Amino acid sequence: MNRSNPIKHVRVTPIAFRDGPLLNASGIHEPWALRAIVELETADGRVGLSETYGDEPMLRALDAARPLVLGLSPFDLNAMEERVRASIRPASGAVEFTLAPGSHSAKNAAKVTSALEVAMLDLQGQLLGAPVVDLLGGAVRSSVAYSAYLFYKYAEHVDKPYAPDAWGEGLSPEQIVAQARRMVDLYGFQSIKLKGGVFEPAHEIATMRALRAAFPTLPLRLDPNANWSLATSIAAAEELDELLEYYEDPTPTLEGMAALSRHSKVPLATNMVVTTMEEFRANVHAGGARIVLSDHHYWGGLRATQALARMCEVFGLGMSMHSNSHLGISLMAMTHVAAAVPNIAYACDTHYPWQEEEVVAGGRIAFDNGAVAVPGRPGLGVELDREQLARLHEQYLACGVRNRNDLAQMRKYDPAFSGANPRF
Repeated sequence: MNRSNPIKHVRVTPIAFRDGPLLNASGIHEPWALRAIVELETADGRVGLSETYGDEPMLRALDAARPLVLGLSPFDLNAMEERVRASIRPASGAVEFTLAPGSHSAKNAAKVTSALEVAMLDLQGQLLGAPVVDLLGGAVRSSVAYSAYLFYKYAEHVDKPYAPDAWGEGLSPEQIVAQARRMVDLYGFQSIKLKGGVFEPAHEIATMRALRAAFPTLPLRLDPNANWSLATSIAAAEELDELLEYYEDPTPTLEGMAALSRHSKVPLATNMVVTTMEEFRANVHAGGARIVLSDHHYWGGLRATQALARMCEVFGLGMSMHSNSHLGISLMAMTHVAAAVPNIAYACDTHYPWQEEEVVAGGRIAFDNGAVAVPGRPGLGVELDREQLARLHEQYLACGVRNRNDLAQMRKYDPAFSGANPRF
């Protein structure tokens, strides 16, 4: 193996950035979203980047992983994975957010592997003068389509930590249609997804009908985040069949999704009941979700995402990508791997329009007709803006948030809010 340019330094910088008062099945987003920026520096001073979760358990796992890559070549991906699997374990007493599989400590090894792999692939691309997509087999598309991601939301956070965002309140069907128009006008998205599981199903179905009337040609998705019972999901399916491109995680458990699939004319999609290969196999046997929403951050990286895509192809499943609050390094990693996967047939999710801050040099990444162009520059094609990185790190130190807790945040608005799941 080539060890002439080994990894000599590992830096992990936790950051916090403004996040809107977005409602979901578990409550509401806190004012600050947490991420970690990982830098791997080689002996010749090259720096490979990745972006991952920034909660306390993940930061501890990343700290434990630092010595595992020191001395490795950026090309030693298999050795890195073996070391991580042998050393990184689930955290005891970790705070796990039900609706976000990436918060689950059982996925610590996969999450750490992904964070290190992306940075090592970035270094490989820099050393070879090739974009990451070429290291994954080459681009099958020149740009990657993303979907407008709508949220029910309040106009501002209860604690008023900063000025309200420009999106305003989004509670009624009319307000959600206005939110969608603004997002489509700004970014050119060609499909629309609504995060549901917040209000009574009749209200959310009315919102989808309003979106269909306003955007008669655009594919629509609804994600109740497993907050509807099986009976509610079956009853809603009859109304949603004529509206949706796919019906995402309306009801809990793999068994519930399998039962629902027999009552839905449109395919079921999931990022909740299929998050490991073991769950993938069980889902195939049960005949539940027909579309898997991958996420390289907790599936184990870009190459693991490609392996998942092959499995979807073998078993006739569709594939797209899940998202959580993220910045440009994650967006670029998503874009590289999505460009290398032939069978991603649905526009990918992204929270990026909701984020106003950035750590990559040159500022916000551009969308053209709802798509991000695949960079032709070596590696991921982005560099750090170190002034912004320092500013967002200072926000992390000052904000006081260390683990995401949408339930506790919601109880600031409604002390009686139960967070029970499913609630409807």
